[in-house]
Amino acid sequence: MPNDLPLRKIIHVDMDAFYASVEELDNPELKGKPVAVGGNEIRGVVSAANYEARKYGVRSAMSGYLAKKNCPEIIFVKPRYDRYKEISKQIRAIFHDYTDLVEPLSLDEAYLDVTVNKKGNPSASLIAKEIRQRIFDELGLAASAGISINKFIAKVASDFNKPNGQKTVNPEEVLDFLEELDIRKFYGVGKVTAQKMYKLGIFTGKDLKGKTLEFLEEHFGKSGRYYYHVVRGIHNSEVKPHRIPKSVGAERTFSENLSSEIFMLERLQHIAEELERRLIKSKIAGKTVTLKIKYSDFTLNTRSKTLPYFVSDKALILETAKELLYQEELQNSVRLLGISLANLNTEKKKSVAKQDSVSVQLKFEF
Repeated sequence: MPNDLPLRKIIHVDMDAFYASVEELDNPELKGKPVAVGGNEIRGVVSAANYEARKYGVRSAMSGYLAKKNCPEIIFVKPRYDRYKEISKQIRAIFHDYTDLVEPLSLDEAYLDVTVNKKGNPSASLIAKEIRQRIFDELGLAASAGISINKFIAKVASDFNKPNGQKTVNPEEVLDFLEELDIRKFYGVGKVTAQKMYKLGIFTGKDLKGKTLEFLEEHFGKSGRYYYHVVRGIHNSEVKPHRIPKSVGAERTFSENLSSEIFMLERLQHIAEELERRLIKSKIAGKTVTLKIKYSDFTLNTRSKTLPYFVSDKALILETAKELLYQEELQNSVRLLGISLANLNTEKKKSVAKQDSVSVQLKFEF
């Protein structure tokens, strides 16, 4: 096994129930009560829920109606994304006191590479603890963290001691940690993939590791190679401070279900205008237009078309979205419409180093 693979000190910081926690911070009367950000008891979708609400099974992406049914005492709060962005910038400023290698995944989570850091601290675990303490002291919010040799393991680890905790997976612990891991804990394995793995006799990392590369590629395509490597501790993706988006989109959930295509076209026009604003702001164009349709029964349908040229103009985007809307007959009334643009002009082809094994025998202070 090669001994020259890069061994990094990566921290994944994940804020605890971020949106809901910000609402509690600004309105202390909400503390100790079940809170859902977004949605209402009639319709709409929950964007986030605090831990009191989660005890009743309330989760993000759940309908407001079902959230109210599960938890009659739940308090719905309207999202304030500008406020969340404001707090997120303050959190990132703390990150940058330790390293410039910060890769935000969203407003409430980020990867940090502290292999070489501004504090000269050799312990990534102590840095993570200090960052979490500063976030709490300066902003009044709790965060959890995972620390390990790469982004994949750090992200998995950050979920172990939530809320307000952290977990370190040292180099010599990586292989055992991954073998004992429930397959559902693997980042990138969703519900559908997990069920497929169960049918193939894969329940833990050890089961996954026992499958050959050929077997995994046969059953999971390109993802099979990813699963084959990560279960062996191989994930060489670097922390990228300027993360390039793979798609840009906009969507709307309606207060009343739409059954008329005329009304849908009117809404799509507004969505296309919002998407154009985002594209112009980011100086991005793309070739693949995707129309997202969520029906009143929560069934999701997507339709895509790739154009021979890059577009960012709302008229061209809307024209393609209209074509996609009429592509198939609608199955039901519609509660949500969205348009996204992918195959962007920011994408770059990258050579990916292929490694089939890893040595974790190196001593590395975490």
